[in-house]
Amino acid sequence: MALLQQWRDVAYDTSANQGELTKFWERYFEKEKSVYEKLLANPDEEVKGTVKELAEKYGIELMAMVGFLDGINDSLKEPNPIEEMEEDTVVSLAFDKEKLYKNMVAAQADWLYNLEQWNDIYDEETRQKLYKEQKNSTTVRKPKKIGRNDPCPCGSGKKYKKCCGANL
Repeated sequence: MALLQQWRDVAYDTSANQGELTKFWERYFEKEKSVYEKLLANPDEEVKGTVKELAEKYGIELMAMVGFLDGINDSLKEPNPIEEMEEDTVVSLAFDKEKLYKNMVAAQADWLYNLEQWNDIYDEETRQKLYKEQKNSTTVRKPKKIGRNDPCPCGSGKKYKKCCGANL
């Protein structure tokens, strides 16, 4: 079985004790945070290695590294083959900074997008701009409803109810 499937079987086990699952995620988020702190310290350096080597480099278990790779994959310049990844699969952690920041915001991972290391990458104004762009990209805005007595949007000059709205 591929590593990613093993990770998902444990991390998203619906039959697991909720208390234990909560503790599992709390421990994982701490490990994830420490890896991001190290990665963001040198954001332009491409970190490459096998899954096992990277787990050792960052001092976390193999399965935690698999979870990390699953989480960061959408923010990478070139996605890794995470679906069929094994211990000896070579992966890259070269990430797109803007994409990573926005994905952290989308995941509501404030412990990640508020990391101190972001201060050295983007100034406060840029971070706020990226935050707003991400939040606005998921906001659904309905167009203003046309009232019966409003001017028709077709430009005829008639009321909507006497023009395009008459056929409804």
